[in-house]
Amino acid sequence: METRELRYFVAVAEELHFGRAAQRLGIAQPPLSRAIQQLERRLGAALLDRTSRTVTLTEAGSVLLAEGRAALDAVDAAERRTRRAARSATGRPGLVLVTKASASSELLARLLDVYAAEPDAVPVDVILCGPAEQERFLREGRADVALLHRPFDSTAGLHTEEISTEGQVVVLPAGHPLAARAQVHMADITGLPGLPLPRWPMPDGTYPPGPGPQVRDHAQLMQLVALGRACAVSPESSRAHLNSNLAAVPVLDAPKVTTVIAWPPHSRSRAVADLVRTATRLQP
Repeated sequence: METRELRYFVAVAEELHFGRAAQRLGIAQPPLSRAIQQLERRLGAALLDRTSRTVTLTEAGSVLLAEGRAALDAVDAAERRTRRAARSATGRPGLVLVTKASASSELLARLLDVYAAEPDAVPVDVILCGPAEQERFLREGRADVALLHRPFDSTAGLHTEEISTEGQVVVLPAGHPLAARAQVHMADITGLPGLPLPRWPMPDGTYPPGPGPQVRDHAQLMQLVALGRACAVSPESSRAHLNSNLAAVPVLDAPKVTTVIAWPPHSRSRAVADLVRTATRLQP
């Protein structure tokens, strides 16, 4: 299969409409239809069920959609990494580190300061992103390294080194009755009247069902907590950034949060290796 054919098929499979797919690809509809038919003949499988009004995926088409997306993502990532390596080879070296906004800020500051003091340090560009986006940036080749947080971020297929592990706290309005406690359990805050836990976007951009508010970033969540519209379970290090109208109480049975530095397994960058080595020395 050619990359062009995969892109054509993925567009049709996502749009489930040849006209919209052709418009998205910037081509006419007849050559798009011929390309899909040729792909089906080559694979010996029907990928789409077509009627005069609808287009649906067959079982084989569903498999190719998932595999095709992964293949195209890998091709795009390879191109971005190659371009960055070429820029480094022509005298413009540097690293791109991605991390979730508001997470691990003190740890990140220490890492950057210690690494900058290394004799062979290169400039590090930092990208601050929304929840779950740092993993995608790394896998797509938009970043060289990432700070990820288990168990919330997947590290499958990546190389990692652990940097720190910490407990979690529940963030509440300062005047809430639970704020006076020395510690709480998850059962104390799950279904708390008037203060539901938030709903974060999933990798596909949709939100899970539930009563809690939909949130996009940490700043929005903290404002909702201060207004008495939600509570939040966050890593213990988040205490350092809370305003006086918020309180944090340790949650004894919340899962521990482990911060890791992650990089693609195929990376051969000396700068990445040096940054990872610096990160491991930050461990307590």
